[in-house]
Parts: sequence; C-alpha cells; structure tokens
Amino acid sequence: MIFKDKLRNGMRIVGETMENYRSVSISVWVRAGSIYENADESGVSHFIEHMLFKGTDKRSAGDIAAEIDAIGGNLNAFTSKECTCFYVKVLDENMPKAVEMLADLVCNSKLDAEDIEREKGVILEEISMNEDSPEDLAHETLCQVFYEGDPLAGPVLGTADSVSSFTRDTLIKYMSRRYRPDNMVLAVAGNFDPETFKMLAEQYFSGSGCAENKEIVYGKPAGGRRLRLVEKDIEQTHICFAFNGFPSESEGQYPLFIFNNAIGGSMSSRLFQSIREDKGMAYSVYSTPAFFTTTGYFTLYAGTGERQAVEVARLMMDEYRKISGEGIKLSELDRSKNQLKSGYVMGRESTSAHASSIGRAELLGIAELSEEQIIAKINEVTPDDIRKILPTVCDFDNMTAVLVGRVSKYADQLNELILGKK
Repeated sequence: MIFKDKLRNGMRIVGETMENYRSVSISVWVRAGSIYENADESGVSHFIEHMLFKGTDKRSAGDIAAEIDAIGGNLNAFTSKECTCFYVKVLDENMPKAVEMLADLVCNSKLDAEDIEREKGVILEEISMNEDSPEDLAHETLCQVFYEGDPLAGPVLGTADSVSSFTRDTLIKYMSRRYRPDNMVLAVAGNFDPETFKMLAEQYFSGSGCAENKEIVYGKPAGGRRLRLVEKDIEQTHICFAFNGFPSESEGQYPLFIFNNAIGGSMSSRLFQSIREDKGMAYSVYSTPAFFTTTGYFTLYAGTGERQAVEVARLMMDEYRKISGEGIKLSELDRSKNQLKSGYVMGRESTSAHASSIGRAELLGIAELSEEQIIAKINEVTPDDIRKILPTVCDFDNMTAVLVGRVSKYADQLNELILGKK
C-alpha cells in the first residue's frame, strides 16, 4: 500500500508498506543537481553530497561509518543532473536509528572548512578517474555536445577549476536555495508502521524555510548533425551516437524501451549479434535510453580497436538505418516485451527499489505507476507504436557522434562518414 503525507515544515513523505519483508529502505530526495548550478557552482550538488558524510554536530565521519556498520545497515548517496538522493537500508527493528542518522546527515552537517579543503582532493581525483575511463568520458562528452548550451550539458562532477574554487560559503549559499523542506521528499518502503514513521520524521527532520522559486528551463538539444573527437592515447576507440529521445512517462517511453532492447539492449539485439557475434569487431556494444523529466536521448555505443573504428562506426550507422526503415520484427517485439517484464519484476524484489521509485517520482512530479500498470504498458506496445517513434529516434539529421581514442589520424574519414564533409 502506498501512502502520501506531509510534515509540519512542508517536507513531503511517500511510503509503501511491504509486510512480508524484514528490511526498511529510507531515502531523502532533494531537487538539487547539476541543472540548478551556475558555471561557478558546477559540481556543487555532488560536492555537498560528499560533505554531508563528513560529520555533524554530534557525529564525526568515523562515527557515521561505525554506527551504520554496527546495525548492519547500508548508507550511501548519489547525485544526478536533476536531483540528489541519500539512502539507507536496515532491518525493520533498526528503523528509528536509521531515520535519526539520515536526518542528522542531511540537516546538521558541519561543513567544516578543513574537511572541505580535504574533500576537494577526493573530488579532483574522481574527476581524473572519469577522464581515465574512456567509456565514461565518451558518454559524458556525448551529453555535453548533444545538449550544448542547455543546463543538461553541465557535468555532475563539475570541473577541476570550479571544484578548486569552492568555499564553505559556496556550499551554504547553495544549500540555502535548494536544501529546504518544500524542495525535499522523504521516501520509505518495507516493513514499518506509517504512523510511527511519521512521528520519527517530525521529530528529526526539523528544518524550515522555502527553496528558491526560480524556474529552470532545460532539455533542448543543440540540434543538427554534430561530431566531437577526443584524442586519447589508449588502445581502443570508444564510439557513441546520440539521437533524440523522449521525456519520462511520455507516450514514447515504453515503445523506446522495447526498441532499445531489440537494437542493442540485450545479447540477442541486432548490434550485439552483428558487430560482436558475427564480425567479432567489439567486446562491448550496446544501446541505452536516457530519460529526464523534460527530454531524453538515445545512445548507441561500441568499443573497438582503432584500426577498425571507422568501419565499426559505419556498421553501427548502417544497422541503425536498416532498422529505421523496416522497424522491428514481431519476434523481436515479443522477445523484448518478455525481457523487459522479467527484468522489471526481478529488479523490484527489494525494498530499496520501491523506495527509490516512489521517492524519485514524487520529487520530480512523475506519475508513480503500479507494477500491474507498468506490465500493462509494456504489453500494450504494438508494431505501429514502434514505427511512430522511428522518425524521432532515428533522425540522422539531428545526430551527435563522439569518438574517444587515437582518432585524429582518422579525422577526415570520420568527418566524411558522420558529417558528410571531406
């Protein structure tokens, strides 16, 4: 059973009782992500996520780690472009302790100046690690180029320059704008009593005030056919293509889920079978959709040796043009539906998955569908629904390509292949 409520300070609660489980998952969702940052603040949402684990007025960083380990719990967080989430999972008997600890982190962080300076080094190493992971770099660059000029182009981690410039005042000012009760959601799923949970939430989440009421307009792709080559002295070339997609919970979302499964989302998909199994030209090859509340895009990826990079890029485009012209087969449609339903149901077999789903939906204003409704949406997709999305997701006139590796020597061939320029 799903319920919704609100604390006296305006913080929203959403919960799902699951009586046959012995665990409880609790998460705090904050509408704070890279789309809300200006250039000088780039990466501040992610930096704050790290800092809230560095100590409060009553706990040191070591105390936080020791206390959660002492009850066998799991405490962590993540930052995305649209939000930040702090979450904890414990046995049901430890729910009061988990609520108190999570509230202490989010509401009472010290933001010590020495800790901030020390954490800059950690984040700068994380940025360097991302630079040293060419697949991650390719995907990050792809988003930046596809949404160039839009808030979605900003990197979640920030830049070395922006992170190095952060002060305690930077963090406090940003939190005063975003970390307010009316800009946060407390989600819970598992074996718990709703009244007891609300009582604990009222006791520990005592913040007040309102978040800034500034509308952020985002989600407009740069448009046109675009190519970015990133020179890296590495063995493989990492190839990414991006096409227009759809926002979360739009009409195109479920047809795109099925289309993705058929083109590159499974071992039986066309890209995997053609490029890896038939030709042996890549180990990793796949497709994946990205959904935001106002927009989305669809990615094709392959990692291959530099000498065959141009040929693999050509094969990816040829395979994609083929499916854009003929759609997918009925056998692919049925197989994709079964794979999606199985993956969805099995992925829901945890309290953390349920808390994440309802919390994110409540924060971002997305319709929270039941398991039965989602299965029905998957089942309802027809070949005609797939054909309707093809002009959008197979629009080569608005395609972005990014290649990372020793690519400068093949720049002319890639320009001709992707941009039609010699």
